[in-house]
Amino acid sequence: MILGTIAAADVVLTSPLAFAQNLDAGKSPERLFADGCATCHRSPRGLAKGRYSLTLSWFLQDHYSAGPDTAKALADYLVSVDTPPPSAPAKSGAKSSRSKPHPPKPVQGQ
Repeated sequence: MILGTIAAADVVLTSPLAFAQNLDAGKSPERLFADGCATCHRSPRGLAKGRYSLTLSWFLQDHYSAGPDTAKALADYLVSVDTPPPSAPAKSGAKSSRSKPHPPKPVQGQ
């Protein structure tokens, strides 16, 4: 009985340990997006929504990525392709370019 316990402990202690692997390591940010995000998001444009890369990286690390390096690479990529929000029309009372004032027509002599 004791020999069986010692033999089992020897097998457990000397067997190679399985280490967790980061399957995203070495992938380009475009590949990270395609593999992990494209299922729900058709395009990376607009996903950063004007956030800073650091805060976006923290969010991705907490919710979607395998580690800080992957989250940073993906955040930098999303910020680089982020599109600025559409500009709002000026509210200064100026009319649009189609309704510019025209110079007066010349007066015809009587």
